[in-house]
Amino acid sequence: MFKKIWFQVHWFIGITAGTVLMFIGVTGAILSFREEITDWLNPGIVHVAVREQAMLTPPQILERLRAEVPHERVAVLIASIQPGASVRINFAPPPGVRRGEMRYADPYTGALLPPLAGNEFFEFTERFHRWLLLPTDAGKIVAGSLSMCLLILALSGLYMRWPRRALNWRAWFKLDFGLSGRSFLWNLHSVIGTWALVMYVIFTTTGMYWAFDWFKSGVNSLAGQEVRAPQARREKPKGMGMSMGTTVDKEKDKSEKTEAAPLDLTLAWNVFLREAGPYTLVNIRISDKTAQPVQFNYLLPDASHERARNRLNVLPLTGDIKLNERFADKDAGGLFIGAIYPLHMGTYFGLPGRIVMTIAALIMPLFGITGWMLYLDRRRKKRAVRAERALLDRSREAVISSPGGANANARDKESKEGILLAYATQAGQAERIALHTAAALQKAGVAVTVQSLATLDPERLRHFHRALFVVSTFGEGEPPDSARRFARQLTQPAGNALAHVQYGLLALGDRHYEKFCGFGHSVDHWLRSQGAQAFFPMIEVDDGAPSALASWQRELAVLTGGAPLEEAAPAPAEASYASWILRERKLLNPGSAGQGIYHLEFDAPAGSHVQWQSGALAEILPRHAPDRVALFLSRTGLDGDVAVRHQDVTRTLAEALSRSVLPVAKSAPGLTPQALADTLQPLASRRYSVASVQDDERVHLLVRQVAHEDGFGLASGWLTEYAPLGNAIDLRLLENSNFALAPEPTPAIFIGNGSGLAGLRGHLRARIASGQRRNWLLFGERHRAHDFLYREEIEQWMQDDMLSRVDIAFSRDQAERVYVQDKLRQAADMLKVWLDEGAVLYVCGSLDGMAAGVDAALTDLLGEAALEDLIAQGRYRRDVY
Repeated sequence: MFKKIWFQVHWFIGITAGTVLMFIGVTGAILSFREEITDWLNPGIVHVAVREQAMLTPPQILERLRAEVPHERVAVLIASIQPGASVRINFAPPPGVRRGEMRYADPYTGALLPPLAGNEFFEFTERFHRWLLLPTDAGKIVAGSLSMCLLILALSGLYMRWPRRALNWRAWFKLDFGLSGRSFLWNLHSVIGTWALVMYVIFTTTGMYWAFDWFKSGVNSLAGQEVRAPQARREKPKGMGMSMGTTVDKEKDKSEKTEAAPLDLTLAWNVFLREAGPYTLVNIRISDKTAQPVQFNYLLPDASHERARNRLNVLPLTGDIKLNERFADKDAGGLFIGAIYPLHMGTYFGLPGRIVMTIAALIMPLFGITGWMLYLDRRRKKRAVRAERALLDRSREAVISSPGGANANARDKESKEGILLAYATQAGQAERIALHTAAALQKAGVAVTVQSLATLDPERLRHFHRALFVVSTFGEGEPPDSARRFARQLTQPAGNALAHVQYGLLALGDRHYEKFCGFGHSVDHWLRSQGAQAFFPMIEVDDGAPSALASWQRELAVLTGGAPLEEAAPAPAEASYASWILRERKLLNPGSAGQGIYHLEFDAPAGSHVQWQSGALAEILPRHAPDRVALFLSRTGLDGDVAVRHQDVTRTLAEALSRSVLPVAKSAPGLTPQALADTLQPLASRRYSVASVQDDERVHLLVRQVAHEDGFGLASGWLTEYAPLGNAIDLRLLENSNFALAPEPTPAIFIGNGSGLAGLRGHLRARIASGQRRNWLLFGERHRAHDFLYREEIEQWMQDDMLSRVDIAFSRDQAERVYVQDKLRQAADMLKVWLDEGAVLYVCGSLDGMAAGVDAALTDLLGEAALEDLIAQGRYRRDVY
């Protein structure tokens, strides 16, 4: 369970923060070689042709610049001893501007060189990389938070892919291009992630150093480095007499006249040459006041990295040295702090380090793309499994409903023993094949019991005389996660415990792995060691090979006496969007300290006969608020009433924009409404748990209104604020098999918080309508006075004795916070009684906090093995987000 929680965390962060991290990685890679790219784009500027004459000294460069641009003051001058390296000049910024202009000067003549091409692009890239184009203070926090997300992704990925043979280096680092399909994607995602792990840990920790002041202070304290507090501004003394004020004004005027005189850098430069000795690069910071020292930051020829700078501060008028600090004299903490930036950029290890860090940054999109492909593949296989289950159910109904079917079934059970069909699956393929096999056997009149190896043990296996196994192999010969417990039981000593059992085994694998079908061979060996007899030799399937599956079909024909397996039925297509009418919208928590939660009701399209079960999901296509679309149109100068062709439908430009991701709003000459419509990308859909049942005749949703600094959340704002009542909403209903109501009339425990009450309410209404009273509700929110959602309905259920128990956790109604997981721990004895009676747990609500807290509480109260049993039995069902 702990691993599954981390998987959910990894997946959620990957598709949210991971998308932004891809861009941060690419921009970081670009900045890694900024100087080289800039030099390539600007030949003859960053470096000029080497000449035989000597390069000018910084004081000489300064004098030439004063003559060429007398209205500009040089604030920073960076000079290198490398022949032909231009001198970098930073001019002082005008009033109200943060940075002054940066230019290069010819090192031989001192003449200003043309401005750099592409410099604005790099400035933009740097702002995005460091602050995501946000205001600096807010941007630092967001960028630091994303760094933490990357650290969580890296460490959780390491935990989830930890090889079961940790000392096998091939399992860690071998990238196998011979794999295909999902196996190749997983191998690529996990192995390259392991390669880049150290780099990403360096990226994240060093990035957090600049993003969070608390983190920076903590690191500095651990390194034993004092952080100088900013000096308070000295205020002019009050209450002075007129004569004193006159004296001060005269001294100030004299000082300003002195400071206005051009600064002569010669004396300070000569002191620098005497004290520094040989150097490779010097950064000179020049104050606008002659009373302030000139700062020399320079690198020695043997400097370990570009931040191993010595510092020398010299008064320009007297040549007195105010500070002489050598990097080599720093203690270990100081050396470490000085290495943080080179570690982040990779320059600490020279050019090879820069290349490695750049490659690590560039491959960040690889993780996002492969992660999305793995996620979509997993969803596709789940749909295929649902289709096979439907095929199995239809075949069972066909057998029972055929003439004499029920009696024939009974006679068959008397004269012909059924077959156990067990499967072990990692990604769903083995389960799909097992279900399809069961449907074919059932159609042929053979009674079949389908079980996952997660619920099977050797003792239960002894009760069958015939068994079929469909098992997949995970990684290098290991069992799938669901079969780990069964695999631990394969170490029993040899004997004849299963001498009465005949079996057939289909092993799924990939020949590119070292131990092809390794788990299948382990199961086959164990069955033989226990005396079981094989119907036929084990059939190995290499990456879904059709020839191997055909052999499996032929062997099954011997068992059924009929035709081979039929082709698998195609998965049913998802429902299409329809125009549902928003009929009711009601705020359920007025006065709440939290964000508003709204009850919404929708009517189905006229003439439609939509069916759904409790636990279903409503997927809606949101739209932008009208004022946001109007603002975009005003900035582009386009007419929103013009008809355009959008998504194969004719609609107004304003309506097309409301359904799409809004591009950057700017007026472009020649931009036409249709040209804009052709570039629009549709908004992503949003899913909400349905809070009603079919008998309600309306779809009810419970939506929390999310507020951001720039307005409401896109979907929640549209549904709760902007969509007019009576307006059509694009909506479709989706099956939610992982959260479906259990068909058996067993006790049910419902746990949720906030808008998660929606999914619980749907199930409760379904069970109460069918007269099932063993219902226990645990629900959490902030304050009883404002946040008791559906209070009248819940209290009526309690009065009618339709709820056996209700535990409400209002976290902020007392000094100590109390949550639903706390209520669950307090009712531990009752929980165990209900579970012993076969109760099913339903959890709906926020993944962060509530769902994780409930998982931890259940693990503590029941034990990890017992919780795994509940999952295997389908008695722990979740709809979390």
